[in-house]
Amino acid sequence: MPDHFDERETQSPEARERDLFARLPDFIARAMAEAPGWARHLDGIDPSAISSREALASLPMLRKGALKTLQEADPPFGGFAAIRPGGATRIFMSPGPIFEPQGEGPDPWNGARALFAAGFRPGDVVHNAFAYTLTPGGFILDCGARALGCAVVPAGIGNTEMQVEAMAHIRPTGYTGTPDFLKILLDKAEEAGRDVSSLSRALVSGAALPPSLRAELGERGVGVLQAYAIAEIGVIAYETEALDGMVVEEEAIVEIVRPGTGEPVAEGEVGEVVVTRMNAAYPMIRLATGDLSAVLPGQSPCGRTNMRIRGWMGRADQTTKVKGMFVHPEQVAEALRGLGDAPGRARLVVTRENEQDVMTLKVEAEAGDGSLAGRLADCLQTATKLRGRVEIVAPGSLPNDGKVIEDARPLD
Repeated sequence: MPDHFDERETQSPEARERDLFARLPDFIARAMAEAPGWARHLDGIDPSAISSREALASLPMLRKGALKTLQEADPPFGGFAAIRPGGATRIFMSPGPIFEPQGEGPDPWNGARALFAAGFRPGDVVHNAFAYTLTPGGFILDCGARALGCAVVPAGIGNTEMQVEAMAHIRPTGYTGTPDFLKILLDKAEEAGRDVSSLSRALVSGAALPPSLRAELGERGVGVLQAYAIAEIGVIAYETEALDGMVVEEEAIVEIVRPGTGEPVAEGEVGEVVVTRMNAAYPMIRLATGDLSAVLPGQSPCGRTNMRIRGWMGRADQTTKVKGMFVHPEQVAEALRGLGDAPGRARLVVTRENEQDVMTLKVEAEAGDGSLAGRLADCLQTATKLRGRVEIVAPGSLPNDGKVIEDARPLD
């Protein structure tokens, strides 16, 4: 069995840089010619001059958070797709909402390489528990697994009992989905007396994987590695058996920049992840993801030579991912407005309990009839599509620092 997906993974860093930046000027020129949004965004730019990292860093960033407004003004894709809606193979609606087209090709999200690094091989059966409804999550690794030569069980999310029944009957060798849902499935199988021991590997994303959860899943026979992916790009980076950071995907150009400036930071310094991907259907040039990470020095012990990053280290803004879904400050405000007479200052605190994400909305209010917390919990679920706790606290007790969402989960 080969150790690497292809020879690109072990080429010299200098050869990789030459290849990527030799292709980049023509890619930018095509994006500006075929997508009016890019023509507007990069107006005045000479694509032929963008042939190095230094030149790329001079371009304006496109903020992921701005796509919603841009798409509302110019539906469906804000002018940033190089294909018409009818030329896409699928059109997705991610939380925001933000709309994304899927182009042609067997692996449009570059998922196969990450799956290979996680131990998946042709002939494996993959139980895919990412969402298939409207969002691209399920398709990112579904396409990658099939491109790799695997069969896919399109399980989606929810229906835990049915998923366990399917796993016990089909006997998949691998799992893709969020790590906490994998634990839920294993717990449910144990409770129901169903044998799902065929699972030996997993590629997870979309939620935190603390060392304690990785260790527990490993003790239960499932080796777990992570991928870092977003809807607009697909897979950006992935873990390998070396468990020493995340290797950047071969088709992605990753920059780590100082939040708010777009200027690349020094190696090892934490900053915002900015990604360029030469996708002919949906070009992305300096997409500012809002995620925080840092570049690791040196190369991976696994033999792959591309840049490594530390993985997801939080958000540059207050948007936070909870159970695989983004929660925005605007949604917290929406939950408070749902009461009509809004209470005082509020803060949504995200923590971990029993290897699960938990969110608690702390709201300043005078003691009332006791129904406020229940009504707020309903409003919070309506606004975020996630269940959360509500804690009523004394007026003036929350910090006056402008923070609406606090991610209090441990990074390690």
